[in-house]
Amino acid sequence: MQQTSKFSRSLLLVWLALVLSLSQPFPVSAGFNVWTRIGPEGGWIYAMAINPNTPTTLYAGTYGGGVFKSTDGGASWSAVNTGLTNLYVWDLAVDPTAPNTLYAGTYGGVFKSTNGGTTWSATGAGPTAVRALAIDPTASNTLYAGTYGGGVFKSINGGTNWSAVNTGLTNLNVNALAINPNTPTTLYAGTYGGGVFKSTDGGATWSAVNTGLTNKQVWALAIDPTAPNTLYAGTYGGGVFKSTNGGTTWSATGAGPTAVRALAIDPTASNTLYAGTYGGGVFKSINGGTNWSAANTGLTNLYVRDLAIDPTTPTTLYAGTLGGVFKSTNSGATWSATNSGLIATYIRSLALEPGSPNTLYAGTSGDGVHKSTDGGATWNAVNNGLTNPHVYALAIAPTTPPTLYAGTLGGVFKSTDGGATWNAVNNGLTNPYVYALAIAPTTPPTLYAGTLGGVFKSTNGGASWSASSSGLTNLNVYALAIDPTNPNTLYAGTNGGGVFKSTNGGANWSAFNMGLTNLNVYALAIDPTNPNTLYAGTNGGVFKSTNGGANWSAANSGLTNLNVKALAIDPTTPTTLYAGTDGGGVFNSTNGGTTWSAFNTGLTNLYVYALAINPTMLYAGTWYGGAFALQHRARVYLPLVLRNP
Repeated sequence: MQQTSKFSRSLLLVWLALVLSLSQPFPVSAGFNVWTRIGPEGGWIYAMAINPNTPTTLYAGTYGGGVFKSTDGGASWSAVNTGLTNLYVWDLAVDPTAPNTLYAGTYGGVFKSTNGGTTWSATGAGPTAVRALAIDPTASNTLYAGTYGGGVFKSINGGTNWSAVNTGLTNLNVNALAINPNTPTTLYAGTYGGGVFKSTDGGATWSAVNTGLTNKQVWALAIDPTAPNTLYAGTYGGGVFKSTNGGTTWSATGAGPTAVRALAIDPTASNTLYAGTYGGGVFKSINGGTNWSAANTGLTNLYVRDLAIDPTTPTTLYAGTLGGVFKSTNSGATWSATNSGLIATYIRSLALEPGSPNTLYAGTSGDGVHKSTDGGATWNAVNNGLTNPHVYALAIAPTTPPTLYAGTLGGVFKSTDGGATWNAVNNGLTNPYVYALAIAPTTPPTLYAGTLGGVFKSTNGGASWSASSSGLTNLNVYALAIDPTNPNTLYAGTNGGGVFKSTNGGANWSAFNMGLTNLNVYALAIDPTNPNTLYAGTNGGVFKSTNGGANWSAANSGLTNLNVKALAIDPTTPTTLYAGTDGGGVFNSTNGGTTWSAFNTGLTNLYVYALAINPTMLYAGTWYGGAFALQHRARVYLPLVLRNP
């Protein structure tokens, strides 16, 4: 009877342990010491292209993430980058006669696929920094590449060979190309600062055609398919201009769009056209540009880089934005994001909510803040009131409810409702380029902002700021860290000036660089149990100090990539730390930086700019590859052994 009682107690203990383990919500299905990509979906979409024969097949060219393909009208996407050795895609062009053949214009030249993107190969030498592509509709082996700095290149054999065709092209910074569909030897080049140039001999010679074009920063061109002498030029700052005589003269269209990056014309009703703008979303005209109206319902990212219209169903169109692809099926009346599987986001900052280990925030460049309450399994954009989408720093005050701050390239924003709404808090913040934020742990209304104009301090939760840079001889502050036991002691990492220390809450600073042989400091981390121990991440590796920054020594053994952008210390075992590098992925040290080893299983993007950690999970934010999650410590321990009584 006694044995049975012992067995019952043991069984009860096991049951309780199991219940406790199950009560802890697990985030995404990240493996133990294996990285899993978790999103958020989206990215900088610089180019869109549609298969003209099968319009549900479309392509998205991303900046940094390569090419993605959808075969279901944007409902789902998959990366198609085999052989595409340069992932910075500025333009895409589909062969109109053989739509499985397509070209990608990248920083590294033109790439070609003959199997719908399954594989790519570099075309012949010649063009680099390619911003525009155009294919002759009657002879598809003839194509043109507009480059930034190199002018226009032409190939007559499908990209096998290229030759520069710049006679008369006095501005070689080409952003856009357009071909007359009826007379393909007539083409136009839109340049940055030089306006529009025209060739009537297939690029052999060019002449400027800018009469009436009062803004010469041309980013987009579009030709009326039914009346090719009518064309439009989208300019950056001057709106849309129209010519009805093949570019001989231009006139400004109606008010509305200004910073125009994309143009698209309805092929069945050419008076209907769309302008994609940088910051203003999409504008629509139904009378050839005489009048414009904003068409942004549902378009949550207003930075539009490209537009594409379904040629068979022109009421369906796509917008490539800095926050992914959006689709409209009613001529722009409403939009919805359509990015499933498309992960090319640039994560600049990560933050975990105190007391809620599965609540994670990701600050992106271009698409604001995204929030997950399940450790990255699902995400939602939380940008209401966040008027600058480039979030380089996040900080969460341990208040109830938590107060969230976002440092952007347009100042500091504050949210007291978990990111649902934001308000700018920039009174006194005279430099808006915020690269770092730090909150005093014991007095959360006190916070610091590291900017390209030094350090600013607020003692009232951001309501007002004052410069706090006395003694800071380098004002490019990229990192901040506060002593967890003495909030008046803080450190600033600068780009070029090394580490500075203040012991009076930022009133005065002194350089603390003895032994710090690389002064480009991008990350700082303090040992939570021994605040005299701190680490600096530089583009010369990791440096360690054990005396509050008075002396530093390199701690790089095994660190094969020395360009360190992020650091994270295990809160449970502070001798374990992680370094995120620019091109080498994540490195792990279990002995306080004495030795390092690569920690990249499953990490398909090795450009790591942000790290966040809690006792069980590690998160990494990458350069145009989204965020990754890894379980670095087991969450469930059942040390009980049952024996049959």
